[in-house]
Amino acid sequence: MERIEAMLPETAGLPVEAPRPPLPPFSVTTAVQKVRMAEDAWNTRDPQRVALAYTEDSQWRNRAEFIAGRDAIRQFLMRKWSRELDYRLIKELWVCHGNRIAVRFAYEWHDEAGHWFRAYGNENWEFDDHGFMRRRIASINDLPIKETERKFRWPLGRRPDDHPGLSELGL
Repeated sequence: MERIEAMLPETAGLPVEAPRPPLPPFSVTTAVQKVRMAEDAWNTRDPQRVALAYTEDSQWRNRAEFIAGRDAIRQFLMRKWSRELDYRLIKELWVCHGNRIAVRFAYEWHDEAGHWFRAYGNENWEFDDHGFMRRRIASINDLPIKETERKFRWPLGRRPDDHPGLSELGL
């Protein structure tokens, strides 16, 4: 038995991470839960916490940047949130099938000079059997906005449950 276990990748001296439910295959209900969990994590702006949702060898395309691995994801997020200040994000399920989820999202942020932006985008996600995201493909466009045009005005952190989502905001 020891010899067989030693050959399994999960027990070859690597720590086994606890699954991250909900797990695939996703229903609409569990996909909505997974999307909200991702939104909540990203709204913490904590690169370490967010990176833990991805496989160690996760592959990303974020705009025109290609990122590979959890450590590179963490570094990317540190850079992102050092320049995208007062970041607030809303994600919404578009569709799900099996181990894949597609979302649309918008987030608002400002730069050091106080210029506000709203970023719009779509993401395609693919999960492993343990609920970790192994692939993320993001297409994003930024729109300069005036501070008075902001729609995401909750205190930094998790979006309140009673705050409208993208559809309700007409986004």
